[in-house]
Amino acid sequence: MATTRTATTQWKGALLDGSGTVSLDTSGVGTFEVSWPSRAESANGKTSPEELIAAAHSSCFSMALSHGLAGAGTPPEALRTSADVTFQPGEGITGIVITVEGHVPGITAEQFQEAAEAAKADCPVSKALTGTTITLNARLV
Repeated sequence: MATTRTATTQWKGALLDGSGTVSLDTSGVGTFEVSWPSRAESANGKTSPEELIAAAHSSCFSMALSHGLAGAGTPPEALRTSADVTFQPGEGITGIVITVEGHVPGITAEQFQEAAEAAKADCPVSKALTGTTITLNARLV
């Protein structure tokens, strides 16, 4: 069964001096401030579309990797995944780096790398971001 998730942004003003809020409507877990300076300069306590993409990508990748490892009979004890989304004003998103460390008994570092590459390819968020270069750093701990 398909699911739909909703977020809503309220924006006031022009791009450079305006600001807004993005609310995570489906979950109701919060409303977060956004602005151009928080996107193109430093965050200053506000979020950005790129940070929200990073959150979506790191969680989706972790789910895909966990599923793949469990399906191979080696479920992970722990995974720690970060996604770094780079935004260049005037160009857009120029790349994403996924870094994952996993504690997975019973597999080699090579098997972990293969599982991580498969998760990168199969993760629905990775698929949605196919126009972006996605780099993977995977390490078994």
